[in-house]
Amino acid sequence: MTAPEPIPFKPEWPDPAPRLLRSNLPPAPALPLQEVLGPRMAHWVLNAAEAKSAPPDYVFGALLTVVASIIGNTRWVSPWKGWVEPPVIWTICIGLPSAGKSPGIDAMLQPLRQAERPLREAAEAKHKTWDEKAEVATLREQAWKDSVKKAIKDGVTPPDRPEGCDPGPAPHTPRLVVNDATIERLGAILAQQPRGTLQMRDELAGFLEGMQRYSGGGSDRPFWLEAYGGRGFTVERMGREPLTIDRLSIGVMGGIQPDRLKGLLFKSADDGLLARFLPIWPDPAPLRRPAIWVDESLMETTLERLLTLDFVADEMGETNPRFLHFTDGAQNLMDDFRAAARGWEQQAEGLMLSFLGKLPGLAARLALVLAYLDWAAEGAEEPHEITVENFGRAAHLVEAYFVPMARRAYADAAVSKDERAARRIVASIREKGWARFTSRDVQRLDRLGLQKIAEIDPALAMLEEDDCIRAISQPAPPQGGRPQRLFLVNPALHGGGK
Repeated sequence: MTAPEPIPFKPEWPDPAPRLLRSNLPPAPALPLQEVLGPRMAHWVLNAAEAKSAPPDYVFGALLTVVASIIGNTRWVSPWKGWVEPPVIWTICIGLPSAGKSPGIDAMLQPLRQAERPLREAAEAKHKTWDEKAEVATLREQAWKDSVKKAIKDGVTPPDRPEGCDPGPAPHTPRLVVNDATIERLGAILAQQPRGTLQMRDELAGFLEGMQRYSGGGSDRPFWLEAYGGRGFTVERMGREPLTIDRLSIGVMGGIQPDRLKGLLFKSADDGLLARFLPIWPDPAPLRRPAIWVDESLMETTLERLLTLDFVADEMGETNPRFLHFTDGAQNLMDDFRAAARGWEQQAEGLMLSFLGKLPGLAARLALVLAYLDWAAEGAEEPHEITVENFGRAAHLVEAYFVPMARRAYADAAVSKDERAARRIVASIREKGWARFTSRDVQRLDRLGLQKIAEIDPALAMLEEDDCIRAISQPAPPQGGRPQRLFLVNPALHGGGK
């Protein structure tokens, strides 16, 4: 009869040190709405947020992303020669299910879809005419083929292909916003719609995991990296010719819950794509019945005016973006901003470091978007360069709002490598419900930062030091070798007592 496995003693536990158990979430920064937007648009954002019972931050983030996607490839910004940026902005709205993420985003999606409707209706009317033309062309084509066959059979010269056998390409139906489209589908849209489009996902967690996942069959990651940079890309299509898009331009917007974001931070194999998103995580809006409704006409006219922007044709007839260059004063301000960003980088690592490294390009993009918002909503003249005033507002928005917001969103990832590994182990202990575990159990999780014993041991030592776990001596196995390392878990990690 096999002897029962000995049960480890139940120790008395001190309270674990809180640093590895709590998030230490920084406060949400105040949104400097009136300082970066014109008075009419700032007022609209506040009213739209109240009408949707959502924080104005979500509406503002959606505003930036939607406007950037409509400008698309028609206008790019150039701080100086050799440096160009497309107005591509990705936002991720963070909050609990009741935080108002979707209503805040809808404040911009509803007018966007409304602006798309007449474009789609016009395209559908053209498509109806094209369908009739295509049907006639098919009959002509078939009649010509029949006559060719007969001529060959009779030994006479086949007739030439008559005009009207080719109806031409089908009219494109504009898609200003798409939901959950595949890369192949997006490629087909962008091949016909060089301005660009917007990808909207109500829940971004699965989308982000898919974008960052590598597999033997390929990954979506290269496509999205090029889409953020506005670079060219060839989309391979099963059973059809590949599509080459000269300038990808796809805005991305959606929501995520804090726990899903935290899990993504700890499990993600790469920070590059996630750091390209502007995180927006405000405090919840007060619960109250809306007392006002939003002025729908302002946003309608704003989007309509933005949709009139067109490309510039060169002497060869090829269409290109119009580039807005920085004035000398704006260039000097960019130099100061880059120096400040470099200083912020000295105090950061991991995801926060990656986010900070992209700030100069982001600020240039925001300057372009804010300048065109003034033109479309405030009655200003169309901008032909980026001024000190344009870039100053963008730099202020980044420094006063987006940098502290990123520190809030990525707080759990903005720690040392060993502390990140220790926090991952705590998350795994809670997820698996472990009362005890071995270092081998941790390694079998195969999670980022916990795949090698050299990564696991310092984290376990940190957890022991903070009274989160306790090592138990084990006898060497009968077959020889090192004894297994067993750890008991402080019940407080699961919400229990000592």
